[in-house]
Amino acid sequence: MSIFTAETIGTAILIILGDGVVSAVLLNRSKAQNAGWIVVATGWGLAVAMGVYAVQQFSGAHLNPAVTFGLWAIGSIDGDQVPKYIAGEFAGAAIGAIVVFLAYLPHWRETDDPGLKLACFSTGPAIRNPITNFICEFIGTFALLFGVLAIGNHFSGTTDLKTGLSGAFTPLIVGFLVWAIGLSLGGPTGYAINPARDLGPRIIHAVLPIPGKGSSDWGYAWIPVAAPLAGGVCGALAFHALYPV
Repeated sequence: MSIFTAETIGTAILIILGDGVVSAVLLNRSKAQNAGWIVVATGWGLAVAMGVYAVQQFSGAHLNPAVTFGLWAIGSIDGDQVPKYIAGEFAGAAIGAIVVFLAYLPHWRETDDPGLKLACFSTGPAIRNPITNFICEFIGTFALLFGVLAIGNHFSGTTDLKTGLSGAFTPLIVGFLVWAIGLSLGGPTGYAINPARDLGPRIIHAVLPIPGKGSSDWGYAWIPVAAPLAGGVCGALAFHALYPV
């Protein structure tokens, strides 16, 4: 399986289960409506784990441009592979968002608040402040890359995700890491920590005929793209400086 295909499948799984749990909690007349933040954070953690399990053996299961650029920055992948990863991640994110839309098709019309509908696709800040929102997403993605590399290093002594996360339980531990980030750092911005996870579904939100959907909030959209990229690269470089291979 090619890198592009693997990343498309893995990221689609990530978004179907991740945006799916958000939709379950937020949309009217869902049986999980108002289940709360712990359910959202748990769902996202498991979504990451399942995406990694699905395609780790084929691509290393980046599922996130911040991971891809972070690994490229420390020399774990070649530059000519980066476009294949990025293309697959965004394709998968778009496909996943469409699947979530279809899965909850009757619930969009039942939900009046356009902000809740957007939240089923993309993140938004609890308190809108570009500087602090950027800082929060930077910190969350720094923790993600540092943590993922630490997990890989712990189990294999390498920062190569394709071999470092090959154990039976390590993808689940990566899911626990994302769960922890969501619980600890997700409150201010909804912890995108992944440009494809946010921008891909935001584009789909903009183009789909969602009843009463409102704005896609493009004024905020640059933060969950730029901040995770910066945080991911810095997190990977920090780990590499402390634990040189």
